[in-house]
Amino acid sequence: MADSPQYMTIGTVSKRTGCKVETIRYYERVGLLPAPVRSSGGHRHYDHDALKRLNFILRARRLGFTLDTVRALLSLADGEGESCVEVEDIAGKHLDEVRGKLEDLAALERVLTDMVARCRGGTMPDCPLIEALFEGGAAGRRDGWN
Repeated sequence: MADSPQYMTIGTVSKRTGCKVETIRYYERVGLLPAPVRSSGGHRHYDHDALKRLNFILRARRLGFTLDTVRALLSLADGEGESCVEVEDIAGKHLDEVRGKLEDLAALERVLTDMVARCRGGTMPDCPLIEALFEGGAAGRRDGWN
């Protein structure tokens, strides 16, 4: 006699992963999670593989991967392609993006540190921080944020 799979409701999956029910449904709609088995009453029933896949998606999203990149990684995890080489390429590109964001944040930290230092204990009628924001130029540049 074969063991029947152990199914979980969407609420149970939500509690076990910390993922909102609406987000689980969204991941189904966009094709990251396969459509679950339905009970005779129409309720979603998830197995351990679905839980594992959802955890993969959530972890990848926390690491900053886009939905399209998560989809590509899942495809590789499912055995479609030369996974190690392709995963390395995907991760390398993401690492470059993260490093760029870190550079932006470091520049932002320098600018904010300077702005806050200009305001310390000041009683000037014009706030140097407010003035610096008006003078800032193009937003989001990686050239020192001046």
